[in-house]
Amino acid sequence: MSTVSFASDLPARNESAAPLTYLVGTLQTVTFCGSRLVVHDGSAPTPRLNSVVVSEYGAALGLEPVHVGKVRELYDWDDDTFLMVATDRVSAFDYVLPSPIPDKGKVLTQLSLWWFEQLGSLIQNHVISTAVPEPVKGRAIVVEKLKMVPVECIARGYLTGTGWAEYQLSRSVCGIKLPAGLHDGSKLPEPIFTPSTKAEIGIHDENISYEQMLKLTGAELGAKLRDTTLAVYSRAEQLARERGIILADTKFEFGRRADGTLVLADEVLTPDSSRFWDAADYTRGLLTSFDKQYLRNWLNGGESGWDKASGTTPPPLPEAIITATRERYLTAYQQLTGCAFVA
Repeated sequence: MSTVSFASDLPARNESAAPLTYLVGTLQTVTFCGSRLVVHDGSAPTPRLNSVVVSEYGAALGLEPVHVGKVRELYDWDDDTFLMVATDRVSAFDYVLPSPIPDKGKVLTQLSLWWFEQLGSLIQNHVISTAVPEPVKGRAIVVEKLKMVPVECIARGYLTGTGWAEYQLSRSVCGIKLPAGLHDGSKLPEPIFTPSTKAEIGIHDENISYEQMLKLTGAELGAKLRDTTLAVYSRAEQLARERGIILADTKFEFGRRADGTLVLADEVLTPDSSRFWDAADYTRGLLTSFDKQYLRNWLNGGESGWDKASGTTPPPLPEAIITATRERYLTAYQQLTGCAFVA
């Protein structure tokens, strides 16, 4: 184990307080022992994320979070609702990176609200109110408590990312056979539905076939998830294209009310959950992204000095990468909504 020097990035702690554990990567955790952070090298099992200690907004809200994810924090609001807060944390390759992206949480929340409004004729959503406490204004919403579906619903209209990697090996994606001769960025003959598992933080989501998903959801719900995902993607893809952005793929999460109604939940069609490409550049054979891909590319490149197969936590992001990533998120927001972003 070794000590590290980024304690200033975490909440202040009393020297006499009991040790608290933070998850900082797939294989590493840090434990706060007084004012000292101790890195565990992964020889022991990595503890699951403790939502109390990683919360960024609990103290300001005077609330204990019921769940803390890579980006979002959930707080009990009343018997029927949660307060859902989007932080500025950013994840890549199953790590929560040590460098936040300023205003990212506000972009995700406000863009999701815009999309929920556009898609209201297709499916109901979980938003109850945008009246939230001042410390989380602009980055939080009050949402319904739902029974969440245990899969992530991914729609792909273009071949890229893990789909492209799988296609090169099998000429298929999640069991769906595709034509020969496609390349990274190819438009698919028609959008496809490719579900994945929902993994714990620090564990990679796993693509599964439609048949595997049905074992988790049952036939009736599974068919509804597929059909709804593709319908929402098709509508969103059209809206984005009209605004000069290609929606290559995206991930949806759904929940159900007590009466069984399927509801669109979490975030929707943001630069965190989607791949957005510049439409004009695409016609010239370029995949210019308005999402996390820019950040992923830097991490994967030689300049970062990081090897994702090493099991080590990614390095802090240079200021230039943080700024450029933020600008891409703002471009996506402004180009899609037609409105200037107001922090």
